[in-house]
Amino acid sequence: MTALIAKLGGSVGSCDAAAWDALVPDGNPFMRHGFLTALEDSGSVGEGTGWEPAPIVIEDEAGALLAALPAYLKSHSQGEYVFDHAWADAYERAGGRYYPKLQIAAPFTPATGPRLLLRDEALAAPLLSAAEQLCTRAGLSGAHATFLTPEQLPLFERAGWLIRLDIQFHWTNRGYTDFDDFLASLSSRKRKDLRKERAQAQAEVRIERLRGADIQPAHWDAFWTFYQDTGARKWGSPYLTRRAFDLIAERLGDAVLLILALQDGEPVAGALNIVGPDALYGRYWGCTREIRFLHFELCYYQAIDIAIALGLARVEAGAQGGHKLARGYEPAHTASAHWIADAGLRAAIADYLERERAGVAADARFLDARTPFRKG
Repeated sequence: MTALIAKLGGSVGSCDAAAWDALVPDGNPFMRHGFLTALEDSGSVGEGTGWEPAPIVIEDEAGALLAALPAYLKSHSQGEYVFDHAWADAYERAGGRYYPKLQIAAPFTPATGPRLLLRDEALAAPLLSAAEQLCTRAGLSGAHATFLTPEQLPLFERAGWLIRLDIQFHWTNRGYTDFDDFLASLSSRKRKDLRKERAQAQAEVRIERLRGADIQPAHWDAFWTFYQDTGARKWGSPYLTRRAFDLIAERLGDAVLLILALQDGEPVAGALNIVGPDALYGRYWGCTREIRFLHFELCYYQAIDIAIALGLARVEAGAQGGHKLARGYEPAHTASAHWIADAGLRAAIADYLERERAGVAADARFLDARTPFRKG
């Protein structure tokens, strides 16, 4: 039997790019070597950020990469979108030390995707065991894997990790031929509302879609201004550096899609999307002028247009945002998995999650009944 060797790496960049990407199911863009190393090489993660790359890999005796876990040592809970601040506060009030912890994720990216990169599913157990051992030996409070795919959730459950559910809003492509075909599935009142919003937004601006090599440095400079404004208002300071956008564009190529709104030839707003094999992922938005309904147009309606044109199954437009519901984005469950080192904290969180799940289920039923689609 071939011996398996688990290692803790200092960066994703220290792993061979082709070997890493060969483990990524369906080429998920946020797990690709190019995306993760763009964050490392741009200084968006690493020293001073509270996101220290700590990928865990499994190799065979010959050094071939068999499995990988994109993991980070975290000294805070920013940029995760699955909120555990209350857990940290409770544990530290009880005399524990919650940070550092191990975060298994695509940094700053509330998009579903694989978190266990495996040549063989049988490697899931030893990979998760390696993460648990790292926490124990390094004195970490626990490990947290966020925005899991439904396919990988059972692998964490079988390993005994605690499962947490939440709700996002995703748009689903039901074989629509164009935006009007989608509108026809809505109630009459909602259909009129959406047409009115699009018309008002489009009357104020000219919209450009730029993909891959068509995105020039001047476009990124404009978007950087938008991103900084949104970041400052939402979370205090932007997570990504300016260079991150150049590197992401360079390494992901045509997967990068930038939508700009222009007035008198000047960009005044923008939305950044990443195109995956079966989904369009809305990532960042910002503006320098407040224009009525423009946020909805660039982030939601343009995304639907593009997903239909590209034959994509869904649009994931980011975390939170109940206002998406009225615009055809439906409630969708997201899941995270948590391994907690301290038995007392683990029991308390398990009890909390059981009660939280009941609330999430009730919210989902409430929201499902209020989608804008025609009934009956």
